[in-house]
Amino acid sequence: MARLPRFSIPGLPQHVIQRGNNRDVIFVADDDYLFYLEKLNNACQKFQCQIHAYVLMTNHVHLLMTPHSENSISRVMQSLGRYYVQYFNFQYDRTGTLWEGRYKATLLDSEQYLLICSRYIELNPVRANMVSHASEYPWSSYRCNAMGKDNVLITPHPIYKRLGSNDAERQYSYKALFNSKMSHTDIEDIREATNKAWVLGNDRFKEKIETLSARQVEPKARGGDRRSEDFKEKAIKRV
Repeated sequence: MARLPRFSIPGLPQHVIQRGNNRDVIFVADDDYLFYLEKLNNACQKFQCQIHAYVLMTNHVHLLMTPHSENSISRVMQSLGRYYVQYFNFQYDRTGTLWEGRYKATLLDSEQYLLICSRYIELNPVRANMVSHASEYPWSSYRCNAMGKDNVLITPHPIYKRLGSNDAERQYSYKALFNSKMSHTDIEDIREATNKAWVLGNDRFKEKIETLSARQVEPKARGGDRRSEDFKEKAIKRV
């Protein structure tokens, strides 16, 4: 069956995941992370794409990015993948593929999910029990977004800028978002939408994207009693 093209609308952010083949390691030494970030920055500048949050895990990456042309993200990921695979294979005397197929992505409603997704990304090392707090992990955007550390890769999203009238206020407000745990529902919604390439947002946002793309943006309902309490509860969660 032919693969459907990914949703890509200039100006709307996406959560992107790319994994190592068979979940194998894709970063070994500090130089690997630094090389990846350098090539990511170069590709984003070349293909008009902004990064708002990221984390580089040992065997996969998460990126929160806004494209400014229809093919921005695909071109960034293609260019980045090509350069990094060549580098990694040479560095570790290996051959063959490094990535687990195509990258996965979900287009998301920035009003509802931009900050939630940013937290989800930067909390990955905590959920993986690699660190006890996001600030302890060096290969993410947390220290930039929450602590003001310079990072040429990060472009603050307008939603982030609303957190305060100046950088210090924004960083304080953003850091406060990490004082409580993310809800299980938010985590599962982000994972499901990204892995299945559906749109992440409320019904109004999904209708907007469906109109713009002339495509189905979520799985069709499989029936059931629409008057049941279970159905109503799930419908409320989508709003």
